[in-house]
Amino acid sequence: MTEFLLDNLLLLPFLFATYLVLEILEARADGALERSLGRTRRLGPLIGSIAGVFPQCGVSAAAASLYAGGAITAGTLVAVFLSTSDELIPVLISEKVPVSLIVKILAVKVVSGVFVGFVVNAVMTMLGKGGTKLHVDELCAHSRCSCKRRKGVLVPALVHTAEIFLFILVVSALFEVALHFMGEDSLRSLILNDPWIGESIAGLVGFIPNCAVSVSCAQLYLKGGMSAGALMAMSLTGSGVGLLVLFRTNRHWTANVMILAVLYVSGVVLGRFAGFLF
Repeated sequence: MTEFLLDNLLLLPFLFATYLVLEILEARADGALERSLGRTRRLGPLIGSIAGVFPQCGVSAAAASLYAGGAITAGTLVAVFLSTSDELIPVLISEKVPVSLIVKILAVKVVSGVFVGFVVNAVMTMLGKGGTKLHVDELCAHSRCSCKRRKGVLVPALVHTAEIFLFILVVSALFEVALHFMGEDSLRSLILNDPWIGESIAGLVGFIPNCAVSVSCAQLYLKGGMSAGALMAMSLTGSGVGLLVLFRTNRHWTANVMILAVLYVSGVVLGRFAGFLF
């Protein structure tokens, strides 16, 4: 329980910093700012992949909120989700696996994030949906909060942080209880080592917003109960609590489902081919 609470408390600085930045951007929004953000968004997938690779799912939560507020593109968000490593890397390090294996995993995740992220942005541009504008006010409308009645940027940022943190805490607690009763043996029987089938199931398992999943899968892989391809598929689709925050903050469910589908297909396919590297 202590570890569970600590993992969730570590999200608070990321969430607060994100909402504070969004409030400041909205308060100072003008043509020059939009043009500046537009130039930054072009490199979004590259920046997002590098930022997401650090073993802390707070980055994915922050990226989901930034996307919901219009600060980053869908491609950047997908890049962050694909590169997020959650607890996988710390577990592998603690088990003293070869450094070359860890480097390969991180490299695959970063390259996958960059590639898929730029492809998503290119497709969105071709469809005429590549333009992104700040719309922080939609976060308030979607969550029905009253923060805009208050002046300044600090209090609205605190309100959004508290609201999202409590949502994450409740949902994560439910998954924690479910995984506790399910156990590692059930996870082992669920994830098969058969080509494509294992990756397909592992990709779905990666959607579970709980650190225990990546820990269990890493241990299964080290014990030979999970293929390298399945491990990579789980790792690529596993975005920590990012998906929770996305569906809670972004009112455009069609876009949310599209991102979920891209994440799953990319994770399964790239995970399968990445398995050959190990």
